[in-house]
Amino acid sequence: MRTEITPGQTSDSLGFDLVMVDNLPEPSVLLADRGYDADNIRKKMEARDVLTQIPMRNLVERCFNKLKNARRIATRYDKTAASFLGFIDITSIRL
Repeated sequence: MRTEITPGQTSDSLGFDLVMVDNLPEPSVLLADRGYDADNIRKKMEARDVLTQIPMRNLVERCFNKLKNARRIATRYDKTAASFLGFIDITSIRL
């Protein structure tokens, strides 16, 4: 699993290259929300022989709601992006 933070007004598909850098193990499946439903993303994943699954948006939103059950994430107490991402990872593992 890899997480990155982009500005709130940035389209999800613009953060795709941040998440899919080449120094990670080759994924077999891409699970993403509708923000990643772009032809160029699907072509890149097809070229890498990665199965692309874009679930209904409500599944992704339910995941965010579960993450926000952790008060520290919901209120964003952390001052740095690295610290915030660390707690997102910890909460994801806990879930």
